[in-house]
Amino acid sequence: MTKSSTGARPKIPVTILTGFLGSGKTTLLNRILKEQHGRRIAVIENEFGEVGIDNEILLQNPDEQIVEMNNGCICCTVRGDLIRILGELEKKHRKLAFERVIIETTGLADPAPVAQTFFVDDAIGDAYVLDSIVTVVDAKHGSLQLDEHHEAQEQVGFADRILLSKTDLVAEEEAAALIDRIRRMNPRAPVKRVHFGETDIRELLDVRGFNLTSILEIEPAFLEDVAHEHDDEIGSFAWRDDRPLDMAKLESFLDGVIRFYGQDLLRYKGVLNVAGEDTRMVCQGVHMMMGGSAGRRWLPGDKRTSTMVFIGRNLPRELLEQGLALCVEGAPEPVAPGVAAG
Repeated sequence: MTKSSTGARPKIPVTILTGFLGSGKTTLLNRILKEQHGRRIAVIENEFGEVGIDNEILLQNPDEQIVEMNNGCICCTVRGDLIRILGELEKKHRKLAFERVIIETTGLADPAPVAQTFFVDDAIGDAYVLDSIVTVVDAKHGSLQLDEHHEAQEQVGFADRILLSKTDLVAEEEAAALIDRIRRMNPRAPVKRVHFGETDIRELLDVRGFNLTSILEIEPAFLEDVAHEHDDEIGSFAWRDDRPLDMAKLESFLDGVIRFYGQDLLRYKGVLNVAGEDTRMVCQGVHMMMGGSAGRRWLPGDKRTSTMVFIGRNLPRELLEQGLALCVEGAPEPVAPGVAAG
């Protein structure tokens, strides 16, 4: 579990499992529920009737919407409000003794509202920490789904881990082309091929990809700027500068960016070289919510540089790059989006 900043009971890590209709989420979920993996996992399932667990039930109380599996997992229905279900689980945490939560969304769901739950409700934020979003993509139908469905693109854009299923049903060239497209849309999420949900569960847990206060570094592979071959609504780019940043200017500019473009910003994160600071500044956000924390100390010989990665819908790349460049120490004040230059 993740330690609470208040020194109270450790927070319960949560993984959101998403993917378009037919991608293989339920197959993976069934495996998690049935496999003897030795972990106490609470699974929140919103299509409960489709999960084939009839022979796995140890305890069921219809009034509580909780089913306990013979491998230690717990399954809950989400026919009600997610905040309420999470609250009920938290109250029963000592009795049920689960270690983490996995939430499976419907195939047509945008994962953003589920993710935002952990940042807009104080009680949920105190009890849980959002670890990552794992997205399953169907190799057979994924390209068409990305072409035709906004939700499929959102699911890829938000992901911290991407599992590519049904690769045995397509030619290697087709699978490779889809992987290349996914990586252009979201270069920060590793893509792994899976067969019938056969994935080491350890690769899906403790990713710490979505923790707004975790200490993150951006790998060089994330910074590769490759032209799109598809006219996808969701794309990504990285900005990098070696000059120290003026924190006041940066906060003012990003506040304007979030205010005007927040709904189109799916994920954004950076490791920043701030003037006068001997540690890296780490920032990360989703839509309108952004958080920051101190990262590792700069060591003698380190190249002090700032890097930010943006993933979103039709982002104004030139405006963002120009504004960020004006946030360096000694530069003129940047003009926030929506404010006319004087």
